[in-house]
Amino acid sequence: MIPMILIPLAMALISAILITRFNLWKTRQDLTARSRPLNDPQILLQADRLARALDLPRIEVLELDDPEINGFADADGRVFLTRGFVRRHHFGHVSAEELASVIAHELGHVAHGHVKKRMRDATGHTAAQMMSNMLIARFLPFIGPWITARIAETLMALQSREHEYQADAWASALLIRSGIGTGPQKSLFRKLDQLVGRSGADGIPDWMRSHPRTEDRIKAIEANEARWLG
Repeated sequence: MIPMILIPLAMALISAILITRFNLWKTRQDLTARSRPLNDPQILLQADRLARALDLPRIEVLELDDPEINGFADADGRVFLTRGFVRRHHFGHVSAEELASVIAHELGHVAHGHVKKRMRDATGHTAAQMMSNMLIARFLPFIGPWITARIAETLMALQSREHEYQADAWASALLIRSGIGTGPQKSLFRKLDQLVGRSGADGIPDWMRSHPRTEDRIKAIEANEARWLG
């Protein structure tokens, strides 16, 4: 006989897996439908430099029809730059080398398996939330699920910051190897807060941030450079 308490736990886990896989499938379908091959020769020239440094024939870079300033990567190695980011290059606000640092960063996420890890983490987060609603809420109505959700969000934010540092370091190594260097990587970080209309003093505590602060990321890059090139 299966203990009765395990039945809702198993149902929550199965539901979480199905929900996460459906969301991943839907996201990929959306990305494919809203993107097209990037046709900017300056950015593609820098992407080719990255590809040669990786001994790859090419890197698949796509332009995503989105006005926001962002970059994404899929586990299959495709890199997406938003239309808003590419337009900033056309306006002269960011250089092709700076966008190459974005491509390198996203490839870092792929190399570290972060996309797949996020999918597993999302499954666990969904399962934990469902189990919390089914079990903890019986003993701690309202506050129980809220506490569980805050703990999960804090842990996911911590892991996200670690992933960003790992992708930054991987990108720095690739940029150095390709001959582009880390200068564009650091200069883009200094521009990003202004580009996206974000204030450095936004009141978000460090432990709740999904991304490290700009100054901390630049310090980490410079520390890596000193260790690698010194």
